[in-house]
Amino acid sequence: MLDDKILTYFKGKTGNYVSGEDVAESFGISRAAVWKHIEKFREEGYEIEALPHLGYKLVSAPDRLSEMELKWKLNTGIIGKKIYSYKEIDSTNDAAYKLAVSGAPEGTCVVSEYQTKGRGRLGRKWISPKDKGAYLSIILRPDIPPNEAGMVTLFSALAIANSIRETVSLPAFIKWPNDVFINEKKVCGILTEMNGELDKIHFVVIGIGININAKTELLPEGATSLAEEKGEQVSRLEFTQALLRNLDKYYNLFNRKSLEDIVAEYKKLCLVLDKQVQIHYDNELISGNAVDIDKEGALILRMDSGFQKRVLAGDVVMLR
Repeated sequence: MLDDKILTYFKGKTGNYVSGEDVAESFGISRAAVWKHIEKFREEGYEIEALPHLGYKLVSAPDRLSEMELKWKLNTGIIGKKIYSYKEIDSTNDAAYKLAVSGAPEGTCVVSEYQTKGRGRLGRKWISPKDKGAYLSIILRPDIPPNEAGMVTLFSALAIANSIRETVSLPAFIKWPNDVFINEKKVCGILTEMNGELDKIHFVVIGIGININAKTELLPEGATSLAEEKGEQVSRLEFTQALLRNLDKYYNLFNRKSLEDIVAEYKKLCLVLDKQVQIHYDNELISGNAVDIDKEGALILRMDSGFQKRVLAGDVVMLR
């Protein structure tokens, strides 16, 4: 798309003026056409200075999760090599799932500024305030049996928690298996959906919803955002790029079968270990002490009877 090519050209000249004539010659268009593109970029939130005899200079870009902005200097190996970006969509997971069925390569990412039908686990609605968060879904095609799919959720949660710690220096922790918390309030959820057979996975879609700049009143009870906890606005673009890089890092570790390393790092940030918990699992309510997480991502509970129970998924309530 010509718009993206021209913007990429300007971003490569950041801080310097570029003459309209140079832009026109570089893309085989008229100077009047260059001006029309500049006006369009300004309408989208780009600040571009124009001075006689000097030309145009890109001063700043909007905090938008567009394909071009996200891919700029992303430098990942797999995650985000192909990005579909939307201002509004019903569900990024649904869109990614359809793309995966159609053969989209792994690492393909669907991201939107707003979801009309965002959802979490068990069909729950995910609140997606417009232009206030990051709502994205990633397609993976790991060569693993279905019983190892739980690790995809774990390394994704780890990537999210570490992205928060690295970019905004907030104490992010993980409530097994798929929620990220800051100061005992939920800031992010993960919805992992799988397509496969008894012994083989065709693909996995990781759906991630992160509250970045939303006010508390826009969120469900018990939820928070990075901005609320930090006390200032957070760049959604910079955070999402950091997340894509971390997802790429941990997926590479996963593919190298470094499961023990991933689990060891996850356990350091896990809120439920060594806690008495109740879990809604397989249509029953079970309780016990969370003592470990195994290499397939399952939570190990020590029951009151002394026996241990391996739990693959469920809603966790910490009792003490």
